[in-house]
Amino acid sequence: MSALFSRLATLLVAVGLLLTCQTLTAPQRAAAADPGYLMVHFTGEGSTNQQMYLSHSTDGVNWNDLNGGGMVLRSTVGTKGVRDPALVRSPDGSKYWIIATDLCINCGQSWGDAQTNGSRNLVVWESTDLVTWSQPWLLNVADAIPDGRNAWAPEAIWDPATNDYVLYWATNATLNGVLKHRIYYARTSDFRSITTPQLYIDRPGTQGIIDTQIIEVPSGVGNYRYVRASGDGQITLEGSNSILGTWTNLGDLSGIGLTGSQVEGPMWMKFNGSNKWALYLDQYATGGGYMPVLTTNPSDPASYQKQASTSYNMGGTKKRHGWILNMTAAEESRVLARWPNTAINRLQSYNFQDRYVRHTNFDVRIDPNVSPVDDSQFRLRTGLAGTGTVSFESVNFPGYFLRHTNFDFSLAYNDGTSQFAQDATFRQVAGLADSTWSSFQSYNYPDRYIRHYSYQLRLDPITNATGRGDATFRVTS
Repeated sequence: MSALFSRLATLLVAVGLLLTCQTLTAPQRAAAADPGYLMVHFTGEGSTNQQMYLSHSTDGVNWNDLNGGGMVLRSTVGTKGVRDPALVRSPDGSKYWIIATDLCINCGQSWGDAQTNGSRNLVVWESTDLVTWSQPWLLNVADAIPDGRNAWAPEAIWDPATNDYVLYWATNATLNGVLKHRIYYARTSDFRSITTPQLYIDRPGTQGIIDTQIIEVPSGVGNYRYVRASGDGQITLEGSNSILGTWTNLGDLSGIGLTGSQVEGPMWMKFNGSNKWALYLDQYATGGGYMPVLTTNPSDPASYQKQASTSYNMGGTKKRHGWILNMTAAEESRVLARWPNTAINRLQSYNFQDRYVRHTNFDVRIDPNVSPVDDSQFRLRTGLAGTGTVSFESVNFPGYFLRHTNFDFSLAYNDGTSQFAQDATFRQVAGLADSTWSSFQSYNYPDRYIRHYSYQLRLDPITNATGRGDATFRVTS
């Protein structure tokens, strides 16, 4: 027996040594019904890439672009570009907000302009279901900061001590004779009004700080309730037991070869059903987008492990500074239903075949040589008013649909009402002038069809051959 126990002990020691030498890898998805992860992000510079995009993952390291890799929200306020989004869920799950930097580089604004005379506003969207979003609004956070010159990279965290949110962001301002980026904070309950901004994080000397994100860590993991990662020349980790209390410097990630000259935009994610975290870092120096480093203790810089590039997949679009939400099953179901990878189509006129349906200044007509071509591109969604029907969602103004009002058409933002859904829903039928093409019958006025008249789109009854030609279209890519 003693020899058997001796051999068993030796085997257990060997197994233990083997396990301690293994690379920290992402856990497999816990179960088929285990909900996944939602990332909101932007993809690069320019007016199209600096909008809101969504990606989905079932395991936290392999990502799929939603909406066919197209934008899901477009800012129509401020600079009309957005970066660095945070996705905030209320404690009871009844509301969501996306808050983002109001910034559009290479579309009328340079980095120099943005740093010294940029927007003092954040851009905010609100939702009650994670799929139908309000129109965006501007939240001014930096005007009250003396010499405040911009407002970048907003984040927010619920503070149970005061039952509101601590909203924090970076502003370039002069303080004690030094102009640099510091982190400021204010309290808010609705992201429409805030308390007077206060200084939150200030690094010594001339060292600035721009990107900070805080997570709450379960008890028993490390020594702190909260851990924050910041881009301040390094990727610096700090710990605290109070959001606005004293923070302790825990070190940085330079020890694993990740310095602030290489990466920025730290973004946390906790794996479902496991005490493992990913800290995603934006490889801005090489233009590589996000990469994950993994840990079982966010407060221990030495525990972070870089991953082989073959162990993760960021999907088809570049992912840049954003936020990851661990979804509930209901949230995941709604999100995947709302943004499937639906094809992009155009509607070609039957009797003016060089012309396509397009929007211009939110009016809708048929034109040749549409520029930009995005103005004539739509996704034929499942009808807002019911199955067996279609609704036309704009590609470059997501959330906007072709809608009739007083039988005239416009490109309008979905307000979530039953009336809007009916006005924006149609039955696709055989073309009235050619059965190999298509016509679109109104859902709530079934005696009327989409047709063009003097090149403008209208909803009319069709009574003659001219009308039949006007009401016939080819759905084409």
